[in-house]
Amino acid sequence: MNARLPPEVLRQHLIDPEVCIRCNTCEETCPIDAITHDGNNYVVDPDICNGCMACVPPCPTGSIDNWRLVPRAQAYSLQEQFGWDELPAEKPLPADAAGEPAQVGAIADGDVAEAVVAAPAAGAAVPPWSAAHPYVNLYTHKTPAVATVVGNYRVTDEDTDSDIHHIVLDLGNVPFPVLEGQSIGILPPGTDAQGRAHHARQYSLASPRDGERAGYNNLSLTVKRVTHDHAGQPVHGVCSNYLCDLARNDTVRVIGPFGHTFLMPNHAGANLMMICTGTGSAPMRAMTERYRRRIARGTNGRLMLFFGARTQRELPYFGPLMKLPRDFIDINLALSREPRQPRRYVQDLIRERAGDVRDLLADPDTCIYVCGLKGMEAGVLEALRDVVVQGGQDWTILHDVLRREGRLHFETY
Repeated sequence: MNARLPPEVLRQHLIDPEVCIRCNTCEETCPIDAITHDGNNYVVDPDICNGCMACVPPCPTGSIDNWRLVPRAQAYSLQEQFGWDELPAEKPLPADAAGEPAQVGAIADGDVAEAVVAAPAAGAAVPPWSAAHPYVNLYTHKTPAVATVVGNYRVTDEDTDSDIHHIVLDLGNVPFPVLEGQSIGILPPGTDAQGRAHHARQYSLASPRDGERAGYNNLSLTVKRVTHDHAGQPVHGVCSNYLCDLARNDTVRVIGPFGHTFLMPNHAGANLMMICTGTGSAPMRAMTERYRRRIARGTNGRLMLFFGARTQRELPYFGPLMKLPRDFIDINLALSREPRQPRRYVQDLIRERAGDVRDLLADPDTCIYVCGLKGMEAGVLEALRDVVVQGGQDWTILHDVLRREGRLHFETY
């Protein structure tokens, strides 16, 4: 058992700025708004944080899992955290504050008793039981890998506003093992308005574990050129424009890989239900391609895809997607702005396919993956709930089972 900390000692929760990729997952997850950020760092407010640990499992890099024992009166302030580029070293506690020592890296008994239990997350915090072992954080901001651009192709029609590119990066002899569902960070060149080097931007892998080209040490990304924010205001996406403008043989600094839960099952016969919009199709493409390369073995389970976009012309990978055998993948396209057609979203199609969705949900070999804008989470969960309730089942019970068994995963932004 860990010893109880004396009241004058704080086990302070900190975020490692050298590993953090500024993905905002921790801030969105924290149930009491103890995490915030500026243009430099994500930080934890020591006056609010209660050590509930809700933010730790979802973090793709592990940067969130850092702690320091400090005298409570000398806790690192928000301003100190905003200003540093690396975590401070461990310091011995003053003799008059140390009391009976507690084990660093674990919550002391008294802290657990006072912690507020967070509400369950929408998705699982563990991978499927058969997922392959992921490698994470092999390369960091200080020690990035260098990749070479071997392909950059637009995958939406040229006359649409949605400029989405499929970018292939070759790692040469640099060991960079990845799995479907993982992501990497790209370090764009240059500095921000304050003269600091740009932080990495995170992108999901669009290629399977054995490479965009099978047997090669390369990988691919699905990148949308950002020219407007969600409110429609003009904005220049630093990294997306950099990537979309890259030419063959250009080099890119890469960090990661990241992600240890949004992973596909690795056992024969596992079913995948994939729900995505826009560039959220990247991990679904990776998983689908992994299954496609296994067709000859005859070991695949069922694949069901719900894919949303404004129009067919703005739907990335539409051409290659339509060439996949119909008995290999069940494709459902939700187009919200197709001329002379009613607006349809992925949740509408989930309800329309209620019987088949229920059959998949009833199979313990089924895993569900949702990737796209944050706003789609609630609609997808409501649609799944409606489908289950319509079949006379209790969604609350099933939702808990899916989370606990690592079978329902969200990656939204």
